[in-house]
Amino acid sequence: MTWQKEVDEIREREALAKNMGGEERIKRQHDNGRLTVRERISNLVDKNSFHEIGALAGKASYDEYGSLQSFTPSNFVLGTANLDGRKVVIGGDDFTVRGGAADAKIGDKSGYGEKYALEMQLPLIRLVDGSGGGGSVKTLEMVGYSYVPALQGFNTTMELMGQVPVVCACMGSVAGLGAVRVTISHFSLMIKETSQLFVAGPPVVERGFGKPVEKNELGGSQIHAHVSGAVDNEVTCEEEAFLTIKRFLSYFPQNVWQLPPIVSCSDPTDRRDEKLLSVIPRNRREMYEIGEVITAVVDRDSFFEISPAYGQSLTVGFARLDGHAVGLMANNTKHHGGAVNASASEKMMRFVDLCDTFHLPMINLVDNPGFLIGTEAEQEGTVRLGSRALMAVYQSSIPWVSVIIRRCYGVAGAGHGKSDGLNLRYAWPSADWGSLPIEGGVQAAYRRDIESAEDPELRRRELEDMLEQYRSPLRTAEAFGIEEVIDPRDTRPLLCEWVKLAYELLPSQLGPKARTSRP
Repeated sequence: MTWQKEVDEIREREALAKNMGGEERIKRQHDNGRLTVRERISNLVDKNSFHEIGALAGKASYDEYGSLQSFTPSNFVLGTANLDGRKVVIGGDDFTVRGGAADAKIGDKSGYGEKYALEMQLPLIRLVDGSGGGGSVKTLEMVGYSYVPALQGFNTTMELMGQVPVVCACMGSVAGLGAVRVTISHFSLMIKETSQLFVAGPPVVERGFGKPVEKNELGGSQIHAHVSGAVDNEVTCEEEAFLTIKRFLSYFPQNVWQLPPIVSCSDPTDRRDEKLLSVIPRNRREMYEIGEVITAVVDRDSFFEISPAYGQSLTVGFARLDGHAVGLMANNTKHHGGAVNASASEKMMRFVDLCDTFHLPMINLVDNPGFLIGTEAEQEGTVRLGSRALMAVYQSSIPWVSVIIRRCYGVAGAGHGKSDGLNLRYAWPSADWGSLPIEGGVQAAYRRDIESAEDPELRRRELEDMLEQYRSPLRTAEAFGIEEVIDPRDTRPLLCEWVKLAYELLPSQLGPKARTSRP
């Protein structure tokens, strides 16, 4: 007497679950240029490493003898897997069953996945392709009553943000709580043309506003990765999405109790790139490619940019120094001259919070002319969002080093590091700082003198020339107002030396912070 019959039934049900919503709906998913959830998981994780949890959950029907007649699986697939050899929790919506609507999920598999990731201290990956909330209005017919909305398990969702890396990919048309889940993450992405994200989809919007709207027009990646900042990165296809998820997680520890991974590096730590001697123009009004500076300083091919199309006056991302993962931010003079506007301030706050949460040391390449000024900047609330960014910097406890490569002005410039602490920093000979640039500051400080002169323009230039002699960073160094003015080519060797010291400090800082990382 054995239990083989029951084991065979388990295998039969598992096989039925892999049929998902049936051949016709799988074909429709493929015709729309999208993979099924099982194909996505298979393509993302290490081969044969996926261990499914809850495969038997679904809606079954039986004949009069109690034998199984049909089985429709829950439309959420959950399990654990290896990603480049490291264990993760992964879950995804099955759009072939009721369009991924929550009323077809059968049990809280998604919530169980979050609890699993939290208690086992594993990174969480969500592949979102459905509403993920209370389901469609068909729920009313199915259960016979309505309900008061609630966010069951939301405390777990928030705790995750402070303990393990959370990655969310918007893989299709995602609305309601599904859209919220995409944004409550440390990193999110959308796929160009084939994924959309909205609070409510086109039919609801058309009903509410009386005007039809196309789904990409309402919530395509060109909106959320470029304008709203609701998601971080935009990719061109699902395969690129999988590669991007892997790369993002490669810079992170499994949880806040572990160190970020250190990888082998063949790029010499004493590499001195000659282009750094001339990359900053002598004309202070000229722009330059900040990417050239980043490439010359960090390990070759190691920079991974976050939110490249949003808040573009600030470049942020992850890189490596001698194989050690670091966060990096730098002002980008190609946009607003590098001035920090509202979107760049929000981007800075989120990025600093993220690095602080997971103990990633920070490098700041500073060319900051200050907060963006003007009527548009005021209307966007730059000063409030800028204040929040400054608080994120000063509340952080990660090792921090700043390299002032050109401008560092005003209150925004004061956020280059934490002046209440060590404030480790280096300056290039091209560095230029103060409360205001001389060019604009002269007009404000010497206004009466200039306006009363016989030739106001000539007097203005005379005053600028007089003050120019005090502009040299060497004058500041004489007063120990800056600790070191360095040859730009020495930047990489100095930073590689610093990062080893930073990583020696990290073990004493491991664990969760008092604040969780906010979406």
